[in-house]
Amino acid sequence: MSLDVRAVTESEFRDWQRALRTGFLRTPVVSDAEVADRLAAADLTRTLGVFDRDRIVGTFRSFRQEVSTVGGGSLTADAITQVTVSPTHRRRGLLGRMMAMDLAAAKERGDAIATLIAAEYPIYGRFGFGAASWAAEWSVDVNRSGLDPRRSGRPEDGGRIDLTDGDEIRKAGPEVHRRLAGVRAGVTNRGARDWEQGTGLGFQSHPWREPYYAMYRSESGEVEGYVAYSADDKWDDAKRPQNTATVRDLIAVTPAAERALWHYVCSIDWIATVRTGYRAPDDLLPLLLPDPRAARLLTYADMLWVRVLDVVRVLEGRTYPVEDGLVLEVRDAGGPAGGRFRLDASPAGAACVPTSASADLALDVAEVSTLAFGDESAVRLSRLGRVEELTAGAAARADLLFRTPLRPFSPDVF
Repeated sequence: MSLDVRAVTESEFRDWQRALRTGFLRTPVVSDAEVADRLAAADLTRTLGVFDRDRIVGTFRSFRQEVSTVGGGSLTADAITQVTVSPTHRRRGLLGRMMAMDLAAAKERGDAIATLIAAEYPIYGRFGFGAASWAAEWSVDVNRSGLDPRRSGRPEDGGRIDLTDGDEIRKAGPEVHRRLAGVRAGVTNRGARDWEQGTGLGFQSHPWREPYYAMYRSESGEVEGYVAYSADDKWDDAKRPQNTATVRDLIAVTPAAERALWHYVCSIDWIATVRTGYRAPDDLLPLLLPDPRAARLLTYADMLWVRVLDVVRVLEGRTYPVEDGLVLEVRDAGGPAGGRFRLDASPAGAACVPTSASADLALDVAEVSTLAFGDESAVRLSRLGRVEELTAGAAARADLLFRTPLRPFSPDVF
């Protein structure tokens, strides 16, 4: 019997949520509050289901997103999330059908890229996605970090740290986050609903535990960062505190703010361990400790995946540190981004146009998606066989064009 792939209706949304929960191995019980909350946020025209007669056996949803580019610009993205196929219907090409339908609609809307956070690494490369940013998480042994245990936690640069609350974070946080997007590529936008959910308002999928909030202000009084963290209550048999502070959100837009917030978290009485949550791989944290070995790497994994839909807009939508020109042969079998393009770039701007000139590099669209955000090396991809160097030295020239001083990072999972 054929399986139908289409947008769901409001009356079918509870069943769609049940299928979603089944796919993610969560209890398949959906409350009225969850249905109402998720329905209020969903665009049903972009909420796809696979129907086997009257049962939903696959889920797929997308929404509009803005993603920061190298140099502080932004691209409109088709953000893909909540993708599942029920265990009874695996290996039938259902994900491919849903993906093709969604990407065709995204291209028709004029979205420049599609984005997602991959639950499993091997799935999305075949659809033209590449890992554009990575994330790291550390566990800091505070007692061996080398930080002076007598320190007060006050910044040494004339700034100050104040405890605050969710109301203040909802007011000041959006501007701090926007400033972060101005200095790092790969930052996805947060809407009002994201700030509300992240500070405990509205429906919560898990029991809400209010975190502690601390805000960093520069000497002039400007908010340049904040941290949200929680702490457990653990003591050993000798009545010594062994508590762990877990960072739930830390946004810093200056090195001074980043340094001060980490020093603050590592100076809290009774805290023996700090878990950092997902951070940019080039976060200052390990090296700002007198003993960086006290920061043990727990996770280093892919974060934001990008699929280029419009090569011209993506390559023209970022800045470049040097002047050069390259011709790229982009392979995108059956997709919208294939072709040969000439990129002429300099610190003053960039132009990218279709061309019939001989190519310097040939690569699949997934590699273009990775290189465009500046975190990958064309030379390394060439050595892996994922970029074909048709002009001697072109991969090294591409690295000079595309690589960035700060690695791209997305603080949010969606």
